[in-house]
Amino acid sequence: MRSPIYAALAPALARLPDRWPTHAELSAAAAGIKTARGMPLRFVGARGNSDRERRYYEARIAETGEIETRERNWHDLFNALAWITWPRAKGAINAQHAAILAEGGEEEAKHRSPARDALTLFDEGGVIVASSAPHLLGLVTGFEWKELFWHRRRELDTRMRFFAFGHGLFEQSLAPYLGMVAKTVYITIDDAFPALAFEAQLERADALVAQHFAVRANFPSPKAMAPMPVLGVPGWHPDTAVEAFYDDAKHFRSKEKPSHGHRR
Repeated sequence: MRSPIYAALAPALARLPDRWPTHAELSAAAAGIKTARGMPLRFVGARGNSDRERRYYEARIAETGEIETRERNWHDLFNALAWITWPRAKGAINAQHAAILAEGGEEEAKHRSPARDALTLFDEGGVIVASSAPHLLGLVTGFEWKELFWHRRRELDTRMRFFAFGHGLFEQSLAPYLGMVAKTVYITIDDAFPALAFEAQLERADALVAQHFAVRANFPSPKAMAPMPVLGVPGWHPDTAVEAFYDDAKHFRSKEKPSHGHRR
């Protein structure tokens, strides 16, 4: 996990042994983290695999703080690491899942609404885009990838940061491929943000993303989140040092042919 994609997970990984962690070790690394309902977070063994268990996975977290985590499973390990890294944002996403499930009942549990689709897609395959320059966000929403990642690279260094968020995205990045696409949430930062210590940047971004997901109008459906080709971020793929890399129209699609989102 040496790719810069995993940079945000480094503080969480530093709390764990250099081997596959146990549920108790993951829970200890998450000490002090609570759900939006004040339940201490605990990672526990998977209880069941039925449709009903899967449908109410998020409700169980909200009600008990227990997160079902399969042993020696990359997807679930990355989910645990994401909770430790982004506790406020993950808590806000979980709280919205639980609230929407409570409002919609069994029908919502069987068929996710567009809002819960949006929550799920970001939770699985999201990237946080933090910037003090709204015009750079316009390049994201306008699919102007070469302009953003190549021609504005110096400006990116001082005015924009990218943080991988989704645990499914982390899992995919174990064997990355051109075509990986993330859903993005944009947060506004000030010009002092890049000078903060990295862990302070993570804490600030976590708080801002939690604020974003606290307002349901911010995620009416997945369409509210602009897609982004993950491996275009400078340094997230070896070929980002080569200008011609950004001329690959299959990976860096134009606005006329937008990607259909995170491949799962």
